[in-house]
Amino acid sequence: MIVTPPPASVKVRPAALVTGANRGIGRAISVALAVRGFDIVINDLEQTADTDVTATEVQKQGGRAKFIAADIANTVRHPPFVEAAFAAFGRLDCLVNNAGVQVKQRGDILEVNEDSFDRLINVNLRGTFFLTKTVARRMLWDVPGDPPRTIVTISSVNAAVVSPNRAEYCMSKSALTMMNKLFALRLADAGIACFEVRPGVIRTDMTKPVAQQYDQMIADGITPMKRWGEPEDVGRVVAMLASGALPFVTGDTVHVDGGLHMRVL
Repeated sequence: MIVTPPPASVKVRPAALVTGANRGIGRAISVALAVRGFDIVINDLEQTADTDVTATEVQKQGGRAKFIAADIANTVRHPPFVEAAFAAFGRLDCLVNNAGVQVKQRGDILEVNEDSFDRLINVNLRGTFFLTKTVARRMLWDVPGDPPRTIVTISSVNAAVVSPNRAEYCMSKSALTMMNKLFALRLADAGIACFEVRPGVIRTDMTKPVAQQYDQMIADGITPMKRWGEPEDVGRVVAMLASGALPFVTGDTVHVDGGLHMRVL
């Protein structure tokens, strides 16, 4: 496929696909990318009032927004989903793997059942891996250039920090660290940078059920920065990475956790 570049006087507006973007961290990422000049393909399971809020916030920042419903765990539907994402704004320069699920009920690792394990792996790891593969293959068809192209995967502090009461979640997230490095190595020659962003304790609907527990842990000093992380903290980091501000970096992990990951003697 031959792609004719636009005239030098025409500024190309990049586009990003953000999975799980209806609310929370996904919404904050979408808005932060719009601030950086991106148009946003909003993805989630279904269009709701939350979707409209995300789209409105993106538009307030000067970005265009288009919603595409898709379940990333349904890998059979990845090809048409990805083609629709590329067609939304005529290009796709950034994939943000944000969609993920938490355990429905925390408990003893010795009580983990197969249904819970399969659900976490199918969404957080299997779906994310195969969606990244499909987007990367499609990106390789296009002529590289400006703006830069990136794949950013949102994992969790539980990629390294052990929580035995949600073992399947930890395992689903820890594998994303290696996935990021593998894609970074494979795509470096094509000019596609890959990053893992590892949030810590972030104030979202996902953490709301255990908010009191985290309030106490934060007060007791679990993080050097004694406050909750906010979705916007993650959004700003993702937008910085997607903007190409670090042109000689790929495969790295960025911690957004107030210093939680640091070992203290």
